[in-house]
Amino acid sequence: MALLDAALTDVLQTPGIAGAALVDAVTGLSYASLGEVGASRDAHDVLGIADTRLRQAGCTDEVESIVVTTPSTHHVTLRLGNGTDPALLCATVDRDRTNLAWVMQDLTRHAGTLLA
Repeated sequence: MALLDAALTDVLQTPGIAGAALVDAVTGLSYASLGEVGASRDAHDVLGIADTRLRQAGCTDEVESIVVTTPSTHHVTLRLGNGTDPALLCATVDRDRTNLAWVMQDLTRHAGTLLA
């Protein structure tokens, strides 16, 4: 658990990220979280809804990421790992303090550390 906390601490170093969590994609249980992660509790439900709707629309690819935007925040969810034990990296991002493209790039870079 200490390694996960250290990896999430690194994620929080990205400007504008107010909170981060690593969540089991199947059960929705949180492995670790730091900062403001209120919306992360529902990230696996949001991913499931998006996946279902995309499949109904004919998309056969796996969902890689989802960004939900509110007036003050972005809630970013990245799917980590392919296989039997996928995880979700969820981040709460302050819209006024960051660039979403930089956040996505940093979260992708941190994904490898979280899965190690």
